[in-house]
Amino acid sequence: MKTANLKSATIAALLGIGLLTGCTNSTTNQKPSDNMETLNLTQEWDKKFPQSNKVNHRKVTFRNRYGITLAADLYEPKNAEGKLAAIAVSGPFGAVKEQASGLYAQTMAERGFLTLAFDPSCTGESDGEPRNTASPDINTEDFSAAVDFLAALPNVDAERIGIIGICGFGGMGLNAAAMDTRIKATVASTMYDMSRVNANGYFDAEDSSEARKAKREAINTIRTHDAQNGTVTSGTPGLPAEIKGDEPQFVKDYFDYYKTDRGFHARSINSNGAWSPTMALSFINMPLLSYINEIDNAVLLIHGENAHSRYFSEDAFKHLKGDNKELLIISGANHTDLYDRMIPFDKLEAFFKSNLK
Repeated sequence: MKTANLKSATIAALLGIGLLTGCTNSTTNQKPSDNMETLNLTQEWDKKFPQSNKVNHRKVTFRNRYGITLAADLYEPKNAEGKLAAIAVSGPFGAVKEQASGLYAQTMAERGFLTLAFDPSCTGESDGEPRNTASPDINTEDFSAAVDFLAALPNVDAERIGIIGICGFGGMGLNAAAMDTRIKATVASTMYDMSRVNANGYFDAEDSSEARKAKREAINTIRTHDAQNGTVTSGTPGLPAEIKGDEPQFVKDYFDYYKTDRGFHARSINSNGAWSPTMALSFINMPLLSYINEIDNAVLLIHGENAHSRYFSEDAFKHLKGDNKELLIISGANHTDLYDRMIPFDKLEAFFKSNLK
């Protein structure tokens, strides 16, 4: 990527646009439920993919250890017997469960797994304030809370639980796998390391103490303003209202997914909103993938050959140890092709069946 584009992306992130987050953003402005046990969940099918007649679907909620109630879709194979292997799915960063994560979850349920696609804390239909905020710690915990929920279901084998993290939640998923030994198999698809990209910029072009200080100062100026005025500054949407043609290719790819009928969803931050501009502070300060070299259980990293983000998976793979780790590069695919168009479901099925047995 050209230097000018890198600088534009940095400025955009500081304004809360979120280009550094890896999946430009949109969110809902709906107020979270005051009752932490009961969320106002949409009951009609409002996904970006057709409903399958091979699985049973229902809405569920569960709490993480911070007391935030998460909203999720549970997919169960029809006529399944006995205790099943289960998979929790989340991402992309700034998306909702009605988009890519739901497609992954429903398709894997068609292949025999009980699956759970959830909205991360403070986004989508999940609770938590301030809205449109991400956190390396809380969002890692969201995966473990999903494991808590799945392990308690009577038709789930608690010893056979895996996770799929997409885009920025691929990094969160790897972080969860390093912490949570109950996660027996992990897939990170088209993964972003959110700490690295916020701290260092794309391709580490801003990896200096001076650049990080400038980011911190800009973001903390917003914090001071909010503290003194009792406000919560909202960010600027990460994607333009229309494409002019001179944008970086990855912006065009995001637009093609989030801003068209292909993937637009009103509750998605990337489609219809903006991240809180102060959330980058915690990602800059708290590296996500520090202990992935200690993951004992199986890991599959999947990335597109032509994805601008490919280096995140390639570099993460270098730190993984053991003979149960694999990096799969999908020929001809870009970053967003792995949201809905070029997902290697046969490989995913084989990976989980081999490692959740």
